[in-house]
Amino acid sequence: MSWWRDAVVYQVYPRSFADGNGDGVGDLAGIESRLPYLRDLGVDALWINPWYVSPMADGGYDVADYRAIDPVFGTLWDAERLIRAAHRHGLRIIVDIVPNHTSDRHAWFQAALAAPPGSPERARFHFRDAPNNWSSRFGGPAWSQVDDGQWYLHLFDAAQPDLNWDHPEVRAEFESILRFWLDRGVDGFRIDVADRLVKQAGLPDRPVRETGVPTFADNGSRPGSQPDKDQPEVHEIYRAWRRVLDEYPDRAFVGEMWVADPDRFAMYLRPDELHTAFNFAFLKCAWEAGALRSVIEQTLATHARVGAPATWVLSNHDVTRHATRYGREDTRFTKRVHDVPTDRALGVRRARAAALLSMALPGSVYVYQGDELGLPEVFDLPAEAREDPVFRRTEGKDLGRDGCRVPLPWGGDAPPFEFGTGSSWLPQPADWRGLTAARQLADPASMLSLYRLALRIRRNEPALGDGPMHWLDTEPGVLAFTRDPGFTCIINFTDAPIDLPAGTPLLASAELPTTPTGKPTLPPDTTAWLRT
Repeated sequence: MSWWRDAVVYQVYPRSFADGNGDGVGDLAGIESRLPYLRDLGVDALWINPWYVSPMADGGYDVADYRAIDPVFGTLWDAERLIRAAHRHGLRIIVDIVPNHTSDRHAWFQAALAAPPGSPERARFHFRDAPNNWSSRFGGPAWSQVDDGQWYLHLFDAAQPDLNWDHPEVRAEFESILRFWLDRGVDGFRIDVADRLVKQAGLPDRPVRETGVPTFADNGSRPGSQPDKDQPEVHEIYRAWRRVLDEYPDRAFVGEMWVADPDRFAMYLRPDELHTAFNFAFLKCAWEAGALRSVIEQTLATHARVGAPATWVLSNHDVTRHATRYGREDTRFTKRVHDVPTDRALGVRRARAAALLSMALPGSVYVYQGDELGLPEVFDLPAEAREDPVFRRTEGKDLGRDGCRVPLPWGGDAPPFEFGTGSSWLPQPADWRGLTAARQLADPASMLSLYRLALRIRRNEPALGDGPMHWLDTEPGVLAFTRDPGFTCIINFTDAPIDLPAGTPLLASAELPTTPTGKPTLPPDTTAWLRT
């Protein structure tokens, strides 16, 4: 079976993972130094956020050179060394590729600025004499004006001009970039905003509400319903990319697509396109039995239609950490909210239960760095420390994503908690001294110990990973399913303990109290794995 069908993939945000040279910013040497930790955690692969040369206007998602490593992270030699070292530890490497836009410092865009309107250099991007009504995903308009009066499109920050994927040079360049990194041994690519590369011909205005504000409400459920998203022609690009990847054995794509319609989502996962895609419906779902069952069923049905494996992800570098979200009254992720009460203990309890649920489901699992430590979202970062362009473009109305990107605490009793030898680029809360990896490794009841044991069981249990599952009949507020041979997962979403079904407990996200007769029970917000 292909490794990517049931892999556990650990997401590394390199600026915040480990600092190898003491400058306060994580780097490739830091990642390499922590490979034994990741091996022992039990993951199969690392997905590394962009490591390319970048002005860092958007944390590296503004790429100035796709074939070079940013000096803050190291060199191309360091990247090649990291890939080899990871492979020696039995770990694969997935790298980010950012095809929707470049940095405004990219050589192509600099050439476009120096060339006149209508020039071949400007044809690689979207230049117009007048903007349409599109908005940036980071707030504000999606168009900026250059000195000669023309406007260029940027669906994200003004420092991230969108490429024109109708241009053959753009398509040829990215196929060349894929080969550049495949030749250096990477095992796959995570494709940033994979559904947005192609724009509707003519770049028409969005439909508007009665208020005159462009509407985003239909979320791309119909072809062309959003002119900057999910256009039919995007599939030609991924069929071409798949032909490139198929020249290299055992490599895989994972797409980032926020496409709500299941049928349109599945189109990206047809056998000649992408191998996998992130399951954001699961990430966004409320901590409720009925809602989660519905999402799981729809996910499995959608992927079955095209023979693709599902992915299960709870957090990433763009969303509020789930150990915080799950401690709120509204546990969904619909947008970043920073001013609502959070019950920290409840959030952690549910995060432990959610981890075991995700690891028991068919398919692959993604772990965002710090999930295994139960890290919370950090809200009280000083304004001068924040770097996310969302914070700037919304004038602070949206605090942005820096709160889930705070550097990891590895050990010690005070910041920088062995992240490096100097102050970290974002400040760490002092109360993280109880969450360091070193302290949690010494505590068999910690979140880290739970992840290590769960991933060890997952690797050794023939029932887990890719394959079928079957729901069991349960009382309201409880989910339970079996996986052959002889495995049951049960989750209690109610506010009272329930009886466990027959079987021997393998692992639980919390202690299992017993009745006076010695029968184990499952407490609220707890998941148990059973041998049946």
